[in-house]
Amino acid sequence: MEIQVLQQPDSSIARVTMQAGEELVAEAGCMIAMSGNINASTTLRQGKGGGVFGGLKRMLGGESLFLSVYRSPVNGGEVFVAPKLMGDILLYKVYNNELVVQATSYLASAAGVDIDLGFQGFKSIFSGESIFWLTISGYGEVLLNSFGAIYEIDVDGEYVVDTGHIVAFEKSLTFSIGKANNSWLGAFFGGEGFVCRFKGKGKLFCQTHNPGAFAKLVGSKLPPVKS
Repeated sequence: MEIQVLQQPDSSIARVTMQAGEELVAEAGCMIAMSGNINASTTLRQGKGGGVFGGLKRMLGGESLFLSVYRSPVNGGEVFVAPKLMGDILLYKVYNNELVVQATSYLASAAGVDIDLGFQGFKSIFSGESIFWLTISGYGEVLLNSFGAIYEIDVDGEYVVDTGHIVAFEKSLTFSIGKANNSWLGAFFGGEGFVCRFKGKGKLFCQTHNPGAFAKLVGSKLPPVKS
């Protein structure tokens, strides 16, 4: 399987070229175009993170109940996938490690990648984020999407990130929720709110825009819905 990410960073789209018999698993509704001989189906998947229970858990993590599977019967079959929001796509290789992914950031992956629900603790409630994040494991390539561009940080020690800008992080990192300012008053008037303090050694992936803040800004300017 060969994956190319095009039109980065604000209008990214991924072109996936598969060999005969290879499969691409993707979030429902993210397919843009594909070769005419690609076999497309809808599934709950089996195994780790699969089945009805796995689908319900994915819904708690902000993803869809069903997944789409694209299978190429010949060499060179292509599938184009893209996120629903304008933003970037991250190509990450999972090999005997785990990646924790923020809700709605999963886009697609190779068939050997497992998608399960990870409980990040009730500390996430106080940050305004979901307490359930996806845990990506297994073997293969995974595509993640963001709102805005994605930038990578190699954490070795401690690093602080606004909660609304986290896309994913390697499970070798631990985190705690806290305030950006030393005082609650300063944090409130400074507009920063809650932050994640990561510790350990591993990769952290962030997005340049905050979907929650954008929704509040745009939503306040929309006319009221008439009944």
